[in-house]
Amino acid sequence: MPQDRTLPRLGPTLETERLILRPPRPEDFEGFVEFGADEATMHHLGGVHPRTAAWRGMIALAGAWAIQGFAMFSVIEKASGRWIGRLGPWRPEGWPGAEVGWGLTSHAWGQGYAIEGATAAMDWAFDELGWLEVIHCIAPENLPSQAVAARLGSTLLRYGRLPPPQDTELQIWGQSRDQWRAKRASAATR
Repeated sequence: MPQDRTLPRLGPTLETERLILRPPRPEDFEGFVEFGADEATMHHLGGVHPRTAAWRGMIALAGAWAIQGFAMFSVIEKASGRWIGRLGPWRPEGWPGAEVGWGLTSHAWGQGYAIEGATAAMDWAFDELGWLEVIHCIAPENLPSQAVAARLGSTLLRYGRLPPPQDTELQIWGQSRDQWRAKRASAATR
């Protein structure tokens, strides 16, 4: 895709202390490729993906931004300018609810980026999209993501399945907008 043409603005840019969250751009493609090729990263996300699947994934997010007005953000590490994953609101057809999900490259794990980015994305989903509940779809054996959900204040709500072709069993964690706002207000008074 040519880099010299002006692309339409698909959505907002959110900034946290260490991250920039923005809709995907063409220059993110190699990050998506690295993400999809990393066995550790893709272990709970359907397995390693080739370049062609990385392209489809990136384009699906851009298309969701254009059609729905929301999708997962590209996550850019401020200090390095490096693309380190995607996270944010996600609700394809047949999904078990309005999700804020996260997936970061394995070299970005253990630094609190998932919590930092998901916090900004949940604020945005509740405040700007008007969502009343946010869920997180997590594989039953994915203990690190369950820990992120718990640190965000979410609890295990139920078990469910992703729509075909994934058709995988998962845990559905989440919380209401009121629960989120009460948690945020409590944290602000400490």
